[in-house]
Amino acid sequence: MLLRSVLLRHISLVKKRVMSQFHIKISTLSSWIRDQDEERGDTEEEYEEPYADVPRPAKKWQRKPYPTPVKELIRRAKEEKRARQKSPCRLLENAPENGLLVPDLIEVAYQVYNANGILLLGLSKLVDGDSAIPVKKCRFCSEVHIGHHGHEIRSCEGKESGSRNSFHVWTRGGIRDIVGFPYCYHLFDRVGKPRIGHKERFGIPRLPAITELCVQAGLALDDYPTKRRTKPVYSIEGRIVDFEPETEENVTVERNYNQAHLHKKHEEEMTRAEWSQRTLQAWFEMRLGAKKIMKKYSVWTCGYCPEVQVGPKGHKVRMCKAVKHQFRDGQHAWQEATIEDLIRPNYVWHVRSPDGPPLSNELKRYYGKAPAIVELCVQAGACVPEQYRSMMRLDVIPPELDEHDLVA
Repeated sequence: MLLRSVLLRHISLVKKRVMSQFHIKISTLSSWIRDQDEERGDTEEEYEEPYADVPRPAKKWQRKPYPTPVKELIRRAKEEKRARQKSPCRLLENAPENGLLVPDLIEVAYQVYNANGILLLGLSKLVDGDSAIPVKKCRFCSEVHIGHHGHEIRSCEGKESGSRNSFHVWTRGGIRDIVGFPYCYHLFDRVGKPRIGHKERFGIPRLPAITELCVQAGLALDDYPTKRRTKPVYSIEGRIVDFEPETEENVTVERNYNQAHLHKKHEEEMTRAEWSQRTLQAWFEMRLGAKKIMKKYSVWTCGYCPEVQVGPKGHKVRMCKAVKHQFRDGQHAWQEATIEDLIRPNYVWHVRSPDGPPLSNELKRYYGKAPAIVELCVQAGACVPEQYRSMMRLDVIPPELDEHDLVA
């Protein structure tokens, strides 16, 4: 027994000594790695490009993900409730909740509207011009392809796709198939009457949501008059009360504001490559400006269908036909919208050689994708944007059709 206890004590001492030496080595190694990272600095982060892939389409029975976490939304609602209980009658100070415009975003609204016009003009030149690039769309689904020949990738989920082995039936496409601008109801008074009722749906004009966002941010259009206030409104127990008298001056106070920024003169003679580069630049400018405006002006989308509404609240028109609409009496399940809901980029397969053979179904794992507007402009001669290089898989060399079985 004595010998056994001595041996166990010796073994425990040896284990402690080995573990202490191991911890010392680990600590020295971690400190050396930390010193190397400090010396290297942030140089790697500047040169490394983040990998971007095409977002997976959600199932029809699934709701769209919330841009803001639900817990954060609950926390904000509780803070607003405490603020109303603390001061039932208060003057709203922050724009645009108080009915006033955000001064810094008025010029951005005009820039987004001008970029939208340049984008549509450029697409008309590239799709319907003399040296147009063919756009194909499937007759039975929403698939779009840019090129002379439609691809042979079996991804059709439309009507009777099983009898065609999921092959697409290609027809001629247009500008609406490249980029989508959903329509929404126009709000004459975004603070006083933020919601459109179901019985008012035929008397309220509809316009593209990107245009409505610019109008609410300060853009003046004669076809869509908007009430502009000069004094902030009050909130009495959660209800908006406006003590400003209703006169015609309030309606037309911003009617002629900065009218010179509405349209710019376009160059008369431009090549196809120049039009493609300018169109792509306008698309990026429109998205960037829309993101800035959406940080202040609310945009809502249905969680199950593509309906969009610009304003403090979503409308009450009962026209949702998506999943579970019977439980909502046809009303939409409104949630916060993203830039993808406001400007829908239709993702298409990237074609490296437009004059080559069509894309094969066996090699689809080696092909990349890109928004249709980016693919169209790149085929027309524009430079490939840096943020879409990884998505288009330009660093991947696809094998030959008879070699794909040999690739690991």
